[in-house]
Amino acid sequence: EVVGVFTQPDKPKGRGYKMIPPPVKAAAVEAGLSVYQPLSLRKGEEAEQAMQTLQELNPDVIVVVAYGQILPKAVLDLPKYGCINVHGSLLPKYRGAGPIQWSIIDGEKTTGVTTMYMGEGLDTGDMILKKETPIGENETYGELHDRLAVIGAQALVETVDLLEQGKAPREKQD
Repeated sequence: EVVGVFTQPDKPKGRGYKMIPPPVKAAAVEAGLSVYQPLSLRKGEEAEQAMQTLQELNPDVIVVVAYGQILPKAVLDLPKYGCINVHGSLLPKYRGAGPIQWSIIDGEKTTGVTTMYMGEGLDTGDMILKKETPIGENETYGELHDRLAVIGAQALVETVDLLEQGKAPREKQD
């Protein structure tokens, strides 16, 4: 059961700077889910309100995909099964921003997706699952991104199942 969706605030886009919701919000609203869009989870009154909301929602697990903010320790420690991230590389290689772009720029032949327990650092937590895929010779960032999104969704479902069964592995990163 999805108890809530946290995403970035709507942002102005296009010529008229019309406020456009992030795709995550649009999908969540369409699915009838509650959406929260705090500017920050780390500081200020809005962060305190977001933390209170998270405590009230009392999630068993928090799943993070391309959120764009580092979660504070209080959030990381909240859910029973932890906070899980879906990252667009085969960690520990290509931590941080732009992992898909860097795998192409560096001429990698393969890449993939890693699910991981989130830690306080950027993409430094213990790894759970890795799903590898070849990079096509002329594959663009957009094409690879879209394929990795599907692979990441599949890896996430498998990861949540393993968490629920108490069988999710923990592999330290080098």
